[in-house]
Amino acid sequence: MRDVFVEIWESLRRNKLRTCLTGFAVAWGIFMLIALLGAGNGIMNIFDENSEGISVNTMEVYGNSTSKPYGGFKQGRRIELDEHDMAITASPAFADHVGDISAVLSQSGFKMTYGKRYFDVALTGVYPDYSSMNYIEILAGRFINKADLEGQRKVIVITHLQARNFLGGKKDYESLIGQRVKIGNLSFKIVGVRHGRENENDTTIYTPYTTLRGIFAKSNKIDILAFTFHGLNTEEENEEFEKEYRKALNTVHGAAPDDERAIWIYNSFLSSMQMDKGRNILEVFLWVIGLFTLLSGIVGVSNIMLITVKERTHEFGIRKAIGAGPWSIMKLIIAESVSITAFFGYIGMVLGMIACRVLDATVGSNPIELFGESINVMKNPSVGLDVALEATLLLIIAGTLAGMIPARKAARVKPIEALRAE
Repeated sequence: MRDVFVEIWESLRRNKLRTCLTGFAVAWGIFMLIALLGAGNGIMNIFDENSEGISVNTMEVYGNSTSKPYGGFKQGRRIELDEHDMAITASPAFADHVGDISAVLSQSGFKMTYGKRYFDVALTGVYPDYSSMNYIEILAGRFINKADLEGQRKVIVITHLQARNFLGGKKDYESLIGQRVKIGNLSFKIVGVRHGRENENDTTIYTPYTTLRGIFAKSNKIDILAFTFHGLNTEEENEEFEKEYRKALNTVHGAAPDDERAIWIYNSFLSSMQMDKGRNILEVFLWVIGLFTLLSGIVGVSNIMLITVKERTHEFGIRKAIGAGPWSIMKLIIAESVSITAFFGYIGMVLGMIACRVLDATVGSNPIELFGESINVMKNPSVGLDVALEATLLLIIAGTLAGMIPARKAARVKPIEALRAE
């Protein structure tokens, strides 16, 4: 075995430039594969983080503009949801699938003051069930409850970012529960501190829907109608439910029953399915690009081995003339091919892992400003060690196969012809 490694080393040493160029192609292939997979994982981690706050069995309904004339009304009429739509949603026609229901009403442009500190905030009036619909994480105190809703209490749930600012950077959120703040000209009591999204400009403060409507709203109009659903387990069932539900709301608002633009429905179940499909497509795409890059390096190894066999034809003829068997010749070529792919493949793997760390420290840790908001492009763009090792092992296997054709050619060399080739 030692003699084999010595021969491989001597062969590579005699052709330094050729070996380095071939090795670079191999290292570049595995480097690109790992870097692409890491970047893809970073992008998908951001998608997952942004969808953490929404359950997979929730629909949110928004008013929109009609896309066709109907009932004497022109196209483009704006549809506004109201509390009557909540009654339709809770009606027996949809009771088999509809669970918790919440109206959402928002008002922005307020200043919240606590001592000498203040924030620009938006008030959002909701029902108690809205917390479970959106996985709102309460860090201290509680969320809006039924008594708050029925009594139209002036209570609020603030974000942990706002609470931390009030406390001068401290995290003793419990100390704020029961404290009063001024929003506009009104006094509100803090009953809860929730986790706010740090990568977004999260200034939303939750208050009872009835409180916000009683103070600011002059009608029963609502911004969003949200509800949970059950018993809809396939894409077809969800689409059929949406069709019937949209038809019922359109009819009440004087829009064409088949007008799909008059009422816009966000279905988290379908959105999750689309995201999973997108994830799979992205992952396959990155693997294909990476593997084709890897293939170019493997082809280079095979070509170099063919050149090596041609250059050493005379040597192989002498070896066979003094008794060397075909396998010993093949073993030498295959071992050289595996050595190049394994060594440079390992270098490419290490550099790929380092590239993922660099991406995390630069792009992943520095949000970009887009339309006045800070947005993270990636989060933890990395590849598991198991995936990196599997990719490197795949490269070594491919390197072995790449050396098989040149090795078989070397093994078939006839001593007489080889000696004559000199």
